[in-house]
Amino acid sequence: MLGGTNRRGEPKQVVPSKLESNATRGEWVMSDLEARLSALEHRVGELEDINAIRRLHWAYGYYIDFNRAEDVVQLFAKDGAVVFLSGEYLGHEGVRRLYGTWFQNYFTQGVNGPVDGFLLDHFQMQDVITVAADRRTAKGRFRGLLMGGSHESREYKPVGLPLQFYEAGIYENDYIREDGVWKIKRLDYMMQWQADYEKGWARTIAHLQPATQTHPENPLGPDVLLPAGQVRKTWPHRQDVPMHFAHPRLGAAFAGRT
Repeated sequence: MLGGTNRRGEPKQVVPSKLESNATRGEWVMSDLEARLSALEHRVGELEDINAIRRLHWAYGYYIDFNRAEDVVQLFAKDGAVVFLSGEYLGHEGVRRLYGTWFQNYFTQGVNGPVDGFLLDHFQMQDVITVAADRRTAKGRFRGLLMGGSHESREYKPVGLPLQFYEAGIYENDYIREDGVWKIKRLDYMMQWQADYEKGWARTIAHLQPATQTHPENPLGPDVLLPAGQVRKTWPHRQDVPMHFAHPRLGAAFAGRT
């Protein structure tokens, strides 16, 4: 620091006082603490978001177990969508058509479950959830395993549905924070295999096939079909399900972190 001139006309060097040095150091420490606190608050917020999204998807699984169609609808954003059997159901109206008009009527004759003698249990697991930096959107990957069918004593048995079957699929979903609450923006379910209990997957052809007609031509159909190149054939056909997240090791390497 400069403080006037000496007798030779040279600028004087003024050594900062301890008080000034301590004040500067204190400002730096406070700034660093504020930055660290902000980063910590953001990280805690991300963890809360991940837990809320996991809870949202698990709730979805419980509701579809018992064909509680309207409860399922309310988990979706107003402009949410479901991709199922190569068709896309749009908005609450489309979601309701899938889970209510189709599933609820077909499985339980329009009754909110549970229904005696009917099984449709969905196990949701292996979640990988990624929250965007602004914490307004997120992506999630889940694995679903389904056990379903009807007891032999049940009077009503859905036509075409095996009495005992397994199904497995992968979800790659989009989520959005709507009015402060996490909702499903796009639920994309990609069936991986189906198996009659007696035959096993070795001798089963999936009883569900890709959609070919849209609503209203098909009253239960999707609003739009996926492009021809994206149609997903069902078991025994298999297809890759791209992951929304980077490889934990390679992703860090590509970002310059090892």
